[in-house]
Parts: sequence; C-alpha cells; structure tokens
Amino acid sequence: MADRTRAGNLAALAALYFAQGMPFGFQATALPVFLRASGVSLAGVGFAGALALPWVAKALWAPLVDRFGWERIGRRRSWILPLGALLALTCAATAFVPPSRNLGALLALVFLMNLLAATQDIAVDGLAIDLLGRGELGLANAAQVVGYKVGMLVAGGLLVWASAWIGWGGQFGAMAALVLLATLASLALREPPASEIEARDRRSLREVLATALAALRAPGALWVVAFLGTYKLGESMVDMMFKPFLVDAGFPPHRIGLWVGTYGLVASIAGSLAGGLLAHRLPLLAAVAVSSALRSVTMAGEWYLAAAGSPTAEAVIAVTVAEHLFGGAVTTTVFAFMMSRVRRSIGATHYTLLASVEVLGKSPAVWASGALAERLGYAGLFAFGTAISFAFLALLAPLRERKTVEARA
Repeated sequence: MADRTRAGNLAALAALYFAQGMPFGFQATALPVFLRASGVSLAGVGFAGALALPWVAKALWAPLVDRFGWERIGRRRSWILPLGALLALTCAATAFVPPSRNLGALLALVFLMNLLAATQDIAVDGLAIDLLGRGELGLANAAQVVGYKVGMLVAGGLLVWASAWIGWGGQFGAMAALVLLATLASLALREPPASEIEARDRRSLREVLATALAALRAPGALWVVAFLGTYKLGESMVDMMFKPFLVDAGFPPHRIGLWVGTYGLVASIAGSLAGGLLAHRLPLLAAVAVSSALRSVTMAGEWYLAAAGSPTAEAVIAVTVAEHLFGGAVTTTVFAFMMSRVRRSIGATHYTLLASVEVLGKSPAVWASGALAERLGYAGLFAFGTAISFAFLALLAPLRERKTVEARA
C-alpha cells in the first residue's frame, strides 16, 4: 500500500510539473525558431530569453506561498488550482495571436504564461518537499524533471510539428486543455499536516524570511549557491543559439522542432531517468560530478557541427541526442542534490531561492548569446560555452571538502 501511495504521489507531481513545462518548452524551444523565421535578429532572439524572468524572480514572492493558503482545500492546492486555471486561459488567448499578427502581444502572453507557471511551481515544489522523504530523492526528482520535460516536449516539439496541420490556434488550444487536465492532478494528493516546528517557522512572513536567511548562512551554503549559479552558463548560451544556427544552416522550422524539440527532449527524458537512478545509487555529489563531466564532453559536438560547416541531418540528430541525454542526467542529479539541502519547514521558499539562483545564473548567458554569436560566430560561441562548462566543474571540489568537514564534525 505504501509503494502504491508513493507511486501515485509521484505520478500526480509529474503531471503538475508537466503543466509548468509547457510554457517554458514553447519559449525555449519553439519561440526562437518562430522569431528567426519571422526575420528577428540574432540579438533579438537572444534577448527574448528575458521572458523567463519570472523563473528568476519568483523567490521574491515565494514566502507568500509558504505563509498563506487555505487549509480547508489544502495550503498548497489553494495556490495550484487557480494558477493552473489562469495558465490554461492564457494559453487559450495565445491561440488568437500568431507572430505575424501582433508580435508584442505574443511576447506579453508568453511572459504571463511564465509568470503563472513559475508561481505555481513554487507551490508544487513546496508540496513535493512536504510529501517526500529523504530516501525518495533521486527517483522523485526524476519524476519532477521528466514531468517538466515531457511538457516541454509536447509544447516545444510535438505541437510545433503538428502545427503544420492544426495551425497556430490548434497548437495553443491543445496546450490550454492539457494544462487544465494536468492541474487537476493536485486533487489526488493528500497534503500532510504541518508539524509544530513547520507551523512556527511560517506563522508570519518575518519568520519565513528569518528561517530562509538562517538556511543561507549555514556552513557550505554559499558554495552551493556558487555552483548552482554557474554550472549551466556554457550550456545555456550554446543551447539558445543552436536552433538559430540550424535555421541559418538551411533547415526548416518543422524539422528543427522534430529533431531538437522532440528527439532531443526524448533523449533528455531518458537522461533524466538515468540521472535519477544514478542519484539513487551514488552519493549525490558524486552523481552530480559524473553527469556534469559527461554533459560537458558532449557539448563539443555542437562546436564541431558549426566548425565543420554544412551539417547533415544525421549529424545534427546524433549531436542533439547525445548532448540532451547527458544534459538531462545532470539536471536530475543537481535537483536532487539541491532538494537535499532544503530546510523542510520553509520548503517552498528555500527551494525556490536555490532554483532562482540556478535560473539567474544562466539567464545572462542566454540574453547575451545572440550578441556573442554575432561577434564570435556560431563556432566561436559554441567553443566558448564548452570551455566554460568544463571550467566550472572545479566548484564541486569545495562542496566535497565542506561535506568531509561536516562529516567529521
């Protein structure tokens, strides 16, 4: 019975993360293709990454999610349900605003989708921390990452591919329906009652903020923040410009959506599952180190495609699958490590703070990627991103040393 309950909880959480993954999947995977195909400059495509700002800034309002909630329907669920409904409505509205009609309105709606999904994510992360035990990390984080990435695959890959037949309106009408159905999965979860310590730590906004500050001042916390803020710098700038590179190489948008948004995300999902098993079997920091090193090696394939010139479809698919496979593994292992450092009493706030650092760290690289590509060329940018990815692996060493010191204490 316990195993069945655990499986049900993980499935419901995966469905909620699926809903949040769709807006970001469209922005990160499909929007650059549509923008470039509409004649937007590389700098403009890169700056469109700023639409993900709510994922960076959500820590500013995360304490409100920890502090407030209607216990009668569930403290977390009272946030999850209305936000999911609003997200579905926003997707439905986007169905009437194709890029050719009103680009400004489209970008505003994408921003709103990210704002609603990011806020819902705060509540879902808090719910996951409330439900999961420490021994469930790894596999649980695989469900978290896989659910999110399946949402990205659907919105950024499959629906873009299907838009050739169902059109722009059908693409976003389907997104709206899927978001609404996935959000209803929260009704299947039973929120555990708060302990006395948890209730004390979030009885006021002042208490929530004081507890979060104490957690960030704990031994080793700053090294964790430094690693989370830098480990995806290189990957982010390369990934943002890889799709425009394929457009400029002569590949049509629907094929790019299939290769990167579908094949790549399928490989990423497989990597996320493998990363969950790795984190379940190895010490979390060791799992992070192995997956991060392998991810950095495979990033060199994108540089090779740009440097060689005139890439073939087969080469693009092979490089995409390899890079996404190990990129998925490192995401799951890092998220499991991150969740292991969270103070449960303010789980939504603390985890959101760390997740915001992770997003904030890679955001400048995304925004500057277009300008760097114009200056360095695609090959130069991809080589620079790969070198950065290797360099910041050195930040794992202080985390290992801190762990050793804490173990001796």
